[in-house]
Amino acid sequence: MRSFALLLSAVVLATSTSASSLFTIPITKLSRSGSYLKGSPAADRARASLLKSRTSGGSTTVPASNLAYVQYTTSVGVGSPATYYNLVVDTGSSNTFVGTGIPYVKTSTSEPTGETVNVTYGTGYFSGIEYYDQVTLGPSFVITNQSIGDALSYADFEGVDGIVGVGPTILTQGTLTPDTDELIPTVMDNALKQGLIDEEILGVSFVPATSYNDTNGALTYGGTDDSLYTGAITYTPVTTTYPAAYYWGINITHSDYGETTVIPVSTAGIVDTGTTQVLLADNYFAEYMGAIPGAFLDDNTGLLEIPPSSVADMQPLNFTIGGTVFSMDVAAQLIPEDQNTAWGGEAGKQYGVVANLGSNSGEGLDFIMGQKFMENYYAVFDTLNSRVGFAYTDHTFTTYSG
Repeated sequence: MRSFALLLSAVVLATSTSASSLFTIPITKLSRSGSYLKGSPAADRARASLLKSRTSGGSTTVPASNLAYVQYTTSVGVGSPATYYNLVVDTGSSNTFVGTGIPYVKTSTSEPTGETVNVTYGTGYFSGIEYYDQVTLGPSFVITNQSIGDALSYADFEGVDGIVGVGPTILTQGTLTPDTDELIPTVMDNALKQGLIDEEILGVSFVPATSYNDTNGALTYGGTDDSLYTGAITYTPVTTTYPAAYYWGINITHSDYGETTVIPVSTAGIVDTGTTQVLLADNYFAEYMGAIPGAFLDDNTGLLEIPPSSVADMQPLNFTIGGTVFSMDVAAQLIPEDQNTAWGGEAGKQYGVVANLGSNSGEGLDFIMGQKFMENYYAVFDTLNSRVGFAYTDHTFTTYSG
């Protein structure tokens, strides 16, 4: 499981700022070795393909960690006394499960639901038994009777213990047996129902990692943390275009790179913490790649390779969302060269984070704004108002240093 954006395509494809019911938790980064990211572009596209296949009290801030530059995890306790697991934060799926690393430890609060569970992701899967259990998302932030999976069989979850799914609840439909039509309330659903939060809102702060294991992110359950962004939040409605509408889908109304139009008309896609890169429909990606002299897709890594001579003349990649332009500057478009080995690349070469989706536009899911976009902007997922928001941060614009 090299990257969560790249690896976990769902089949269905930090500090309190106000009341005590607002909770922000940091995201934690785990250590890895080897070319962990090699194959990530293919995994991202596999996730995208599967995502497209679907047809039908306050707040608390907690830490989140960047694992091997490609996915964010957060520490989640299960049971009483709690066993803590590093779970991938995934807005592109909604099942929560443990057991792919540290085995699920049953305690007095663990109760089988009588259901088995099976979820397929872009390059992996898990199957096992569904339980009700106590889930601790942060200090004094404990959900009771949360439905979770015990992964007894799984693939492509290297280095993590499972997933905390924070996508729309509809994504859980069809994952249980024998009750295939049953929906599983997410951790966000139950936190609201049990009065732990006043609003079903998730705030996400990702930051470009400066080391292989970097606890530099944060999740805010139940609201937003204004210490993590600057200015106003721009909101845009969840799209009505399917299959993007099953997820945290939005419309981008225009995109350009320098004088080149990349996305000419309003089109639907999704915002997904489980996808590492920024994926564009193949025809849109071709416009972007063609505007960078000498750029090409490297067969070995699946990454966009950019001649060093072209880097100095690169332009911002702009996306218009909700009437506001959100730019990825040159640094945001490039993989730092000291990460090349982790991505499976070669020293001395320059690779990019924008990649092709694997299909042309017009299929209802024409882009995925993954982790590499969210490392530049604060993201807000608002269930009650069916909208997604973005805001500028102190690290929106950076300086490329190679």
